[in-house]
Amino acid sequence: MDEKGFIEQEEIFSQVLRAGRRTYFFDVRETKAGDYYLTITESKKFTHDDGSFHYKKHKIYLYKEDFTEFADILNKATSFIVNEKGQEVISERHQKDYHRVNGEEVNGSNVNESSTDSFTDVKFEDI
Repeated sequence: MDEKGFIEQEEIFSQVLRAGRRTYFFDVRETKAGDYYLTITESKKFTHDDGSFHYKKHKIYLYKEDFTEFADILNKATSFIVNEKGQEVISERHQKDYHRVNGEEVNGSNVNESSTDSFTDVKFEDI
């Protein structure tokens, strides 16, 4: 059982997206009636001053009858953000190791590829 008292069903299909301190899990599960639904879990790692850490998790349950509208709104919202603010991740400028090298933004030893050439258009149906 999870922290809310729900019995977690075994995953039928699972995909993981690791994104810095966050990890997103996309898990297909089966209802008692034998239909499928999607859980999307965000897990975020928090480190304490003593070096120990814990994770906070947030979960969304998404059922088939909501897929089309959810995907449409998700695509509209993400398109709006990219159209308004571009691909650059502005918050990276505030990290301790942020600097520019030859006009390119660098965090530590990683070059930030913020051009639209490196952007992959992900459709909800692909998940």
